[in-house]
Amino acid sequence: MSSNFSYKIYSSVKNLPSNWDSLATNNIFLSRDYLTVLEISAPKNMSCHYIGLFQDEELLGLAVSQFINLSDIPSFGERDNCIKTKIRSFVFRNLSSKVLIIGNNMLTGQNGYFFDKKLPTAAGLLLLKNAADELKSVFTKKGMNVHLTIFKDFLEPEIQNFKIPKYKSFFRFSTQPNMIFEIRDSWHQFDDYIDSISKKYRDQYKRARKKTDGISKRKLSLEEITNHRIRIYQLYMNVAKNAPFNTFYLPENHFEIFKKSLKDRFLFYGYFIGEELIGFNTLIKNGNDIDTYFLGYDENFQREKMLYLNMLYDMIGYSINKGYRRIIFARTALEIKSSVGAKPINMYGLMKHSNPFVNLFVSKTFSYFEPKMEWQERNPFK
Repeated sequence: MSSNFSYKIYSSVKNLPSNWDSLATNNIFLSRDYLTVLEISAPKNMSCHYIGLFQDEELLGLAVSQFINLSDIPSFGERDNCIKTKIRSFVFRNLSSKVLIIGNNMLTGQNGYFFDKKLPTAAGLLLLKNAADELKSVFTKKGMNVHLTIFKDFLEPEIQNFKIPKYKSFFRFSTQPNMIFEIRDSWHQFDDYIDSISKKYRDQYKRARKKTDGISKRKLSLEEITNHRIRIYQLYMNVAKNAPFNTFYLPENHFEIFKKSLKDRFLFYGYFIGEELIGFNTLIKNGNDIDTYFLGYDENFQREKMLYLNMLYDMIGYSINKGYRRIIFARTALEIKSSVGAKPINMYGLMKHSNPFVNLFVSKTFSYFEPKMEWQERNPFK
């Protein structure tokens, strides 16, 4: 690599180069404002670093890294209480509990780095590998040996860029797809979407909407998010603990910090019966995309009121009416998301275990430990 390419690792947002945001214009998740959220209210078992990539003195690339300590997690998920889950928990706690990720484990999609056109992709990826190696040394000095190094979430063409010698020892893996909803040019309002779905799915929509009788939905301000903090966290944990696998839990103040930092680019919608908050969802404006973020609900009302499905319709309605191009619905609940029109997009990553012997078996054991989701893709359109 040319000697005038270099990288620098930052442990605090306040130390980032002054022109950092000029490279983060296409992705809010690399912006100083979002990274501030991470710094102040990241999960307790996560610590973040930020990487600047340079040619001479010119900033040409950005990246985010997250170190996750899985041994600090009280539960990896309580839904699947079977022998495989117990074995998986044992292995993660004892052999793979310290994980270094180049990317963002709290999001789905390639939100981990950006390279300017002047930075050749191969050179940028080499810099990131060197930065990852240095971060491993930083954590080792703190008495935390990194077990797994992961580069996540790439589309098929993007993962091909890693076919360079420096990444030869990494195992390529694929997990659940990213569910992406493309908004058609012919949809100018929500009714256009409803007109484009078949009778079966229009009936599903009408049935769901009837169930919302008695529910009021409103956008919450920072003050309201703060006032409802305890209930919001209860509802979030109801959903989080039912996930098949968790690597972190958000801190209680996460959403208010988010609102404080991103202001109107972060939307928080509460669903109420009377004065009781029974559910919420969150959206992030990211250029032409709307990214869905965390949500929560009371399990009793979710069943009775088809709350989750109604939230999906609300997200679609908002995004169409406001002229967005796509909704990033992320992972989980694949079938219900496909029933409203989201399509699965395969995502890939690379991982390497720091123990060369264990690394030989990573590819063979990964499929055993990755929670398998059986689901049927739906097509709601005429």
